[in-house]
Amino acid sequence: MMLRIEEKLKILADAAKYDVSCSSSGSTRKNNGGIGDASASGICHTYTEDGRCVSLLKILLTNHCIYDCAFCVSRKSNDVKRAAFTVEEVVDLTMNFYRRNYIEGLFLSSGIFKDADFTMERMLRIVKKLRQEERYNGYIHFKTIPGASEELVKEAGLYVDRMSINLELPTEAGLKLVAPEKDHESVRKPLAYVNDQIESYKGEKKLIKHTPTFVPAGQSTQMVIGATPENDFEIMQVADDFYRNYKLKRVYYSGYIPINNGNSLLPQIGSIPPLVRENRLYQTDWLLRFYGFRLNEILNPQHTHLDLDIDPKLSWALRNPEFFPVDINTANFNAIIRIPGIGKQSALKIVQARKFGRLHAYQLQKMGIAYNRAKYFLHCADSPFILGHPSMEYVRAAILNEGNRKSRQQDSAGQLALF
Repeated sequence: MMLRIEEKLKILADAAKYDVSCSSSGSTRKNNGGIGDASASGICHTYTEDGRCVSLLKILLTNHCIYDCAFCVSRKSNDVKRAAFTVEEVVDLTMNFYRRNYIEGLFLSSGIFKDADFTMERMLRIVKKLRQEERYNGYIHFKTIPGASEELVKEAGLYVDRMSINLELPTEAGLKLVAPEKDHESVRKPLAYVNDQIESYKGEKKLIKHTPTFVPAGQSTQMVIGATPENDFEIMQVADDFYRNYKLKRVYYSGYIPINNGNSLLPQIGSIPPLVRENRLYQTDWLLRFYGFRLNEILNPQHTHLDLDIDPKLSWALRNPEFFPVDINTANFNAIIRIPGIGKQSALKIVQARKFGRLHAYQLQKMGIAYNRAKYFLHCADSPFILGHPSMEYVRAAILNEGNRKSRQQDSAGQLALF
């Protein structure tokens, strides 16, 4: 019996690794006398917003699926080992792993067997059993099944901390190429419904103190990048739309990893996953959410692809030389955070420190900014007076050369001896 569970766990945990949308910070679920506490720490195989690295049991309920999405390892035509947990097995695994301090929470997803409601009902039984019978108060991230009834979605939202539903491909046209049975409407509809319910419960909370929480850590979604030919502008248009209309906590961008050569429309095995592009999309996402940039400043119909050699903030700065140099002793916070090499925390330090006097270059360097990059775009108390400014082509080349020099130094240093 134990060997059978171990085999299932190996199969279904491995199948779940392709889902990256498991950030979990933001839950406020308290321990009310049971087991676990989601408010004390975020739960996921990633870093939370405050820098903690945390873990969870990340599994599929089953990798059986009625769909044949060409990009998915669990598609029905793929020749892989199939398995399915029972409700009791998932509950027992979660509780036993938690008691042994192996995990801090549960990330539950599933392939779709029979139909959406049939699968969703079994996933719902798992989280209800954990909350009501096991009195488990730890973190639960729940992947909503596209096409499931609103009644099941609403009930699940009362027991879980975060819900997410994968958009799969950025555009409807791309989705129809590799997953003709699916559509974006089946994703947009539950996202809109859950968002409406979150707002409704928040409104009730102002009037009724003991109103139950509903998806306290919010919603997220995931897009596969590089499987279909969308450009970066199209991808970020979709993300920007979802942030504005559904108030998502995160959009995840997953570089497509070729898993078979069965579909000529997809990159084949041996193709390099677009990891640098994935990173640039995350950086763009960050600029939109936290740095006050508008999408058309970074990407637009005339500039549809991100520069893979430099980050999007530097790319914007090089295309907008009229904005610089920024005087860090007089500029406001919103202008300072647009300087390449200066993050939000460093910008806050600058604004606070200049109350005590004009800032010089050595002081900026002590604040932890990337001064070798930022120096081309700022003016401080001891900046030399020069006629004109270096061209942006020169600045780009200088920054890239500096980065290459540091890489060569790191490569030549090798592994340091321990003794």
